[in-house]
Amino acid sequence: MDFDFSDDQQQLRDAVRKWVDKGYDFERRRAIVKAGGFDRGVYTQLAELGLAGLYIPEDQGGMGMGPVEGMVVMEELGRGIVLEPLAQALIAGGVINGYAPAAVKSAWLGKIAAGEALVVLAYQERKARYRVDVCETNAAKSGDAWSVTGAKSIVPAGDQADAFLVPALADGQMALFLVERAAQGVTTRGYATQEGGRAAEVKFASSPATLVTPDGLTALEHAVDIGIAAACAEAVGVLDKTMDVTVEYMNTRKQFGTTLASFQALRHRVADMKMQLELARSMSYYASLKLNAPAEERRRAMARAKYQLGVAMRFIGQASVQLHGGIGVTDEYIGSHYFKKLTQLELSFGDTLHQLGEVSERMQDTAGVFA
Repeated sequence: MDFDFSDDQQQLRDAVRKWVDKGYDFERRRAIVKAGGFDRGVYTQLAELGLAGLYIPEDQGGMGMGPVEGMVVMEELGRGIVLEPLAQALIAGGVINGYAPAAVKSAWLGKIAAGEALVVLAYQERKARYRVDVCETNAAKSGDAWSVTGAKSIVPAGDQADAFLVPALADGQMALFLVERAAQGVTTRGYATQEGGRAAEVKFASSPATLVTPDGLTALEHAVDIGIAAACAEAVGVLDKTMDVTVEYMNTRKQFGTTLASFQALRHRVADMKMQLELARSMSYYASLKLNAPAEERRRAMARAKYQLGVAMRFIGQASVQLHGGIGVTDEYIGSHYFKKLTQLELSFGDTLHQLGEVSERMQDTAGVFA
């Protein structure tokens, strides 16, 4: 199997890395955090690079690319710990293109690709505990019109988004709807998240909604899996940079008249970190390559990948802080912000313990090794 990236994929990686290096340095990120954790101008720049339309067909204004290109982009954004939720554009583009009727596609895909509309997934509820099949939000139909009533938590950039993808129960079965933030009955309460980004609590009170698909659970599972693959790739980028700053610090910081990198015990710790990084990278590749697999196979793969990434994020993040000492947790030092981002990603789309449970429940007699 050929794991080399194509020339187009390498060029895409280079373009995103150059933008991160030149247009999203640590000082700009710090300013965005102070301003609330989301910058519409930055999101527009990402869209101008074509990134918001990665999973949207060319005839709808997108780039018509696939999961590997999405992985490449998210890795590079992770290296810059970019706050703006591009992963939500990948989710919205993939789900609307895959499940919505033609009228919804025509109305929204072009705007998502152009960055004119930020559509985010609003699915988490307080009682769900990461389970996608738990939903108390309800949908009601009057004539041909739908309305949604309920509440969703920790919605990425929820008070800045233009619309939401909302799972809700319609006659006892989960369906997926699109609700505009400006619609009647929609209220948001935004707040900063611990890594510097932005989220919101969103409430719907008989809010007008557009039906995306009546098979909401299937679409929601796919949406979450796109999010997991994106989170895994983003985490690899963050882990790469965490390793870089840790090794640089050990090569310059002196103790007892010599650099930290000269101590064998610490070199062994870095070797363990490198092993975890490469395990994480391989599982991120696995997740992206399985993103278009049949649903049951895809769900198993995402749980495995997210579990391994969670283990790696915790190990490398904590080891980096320990190797740095006190400076590793100061706000002035970039390493602490990588650690915060890893903590946030570990909790996104199901934490490590949840994913371990998913792996256990989906385990087969052959563990997937033999036919």
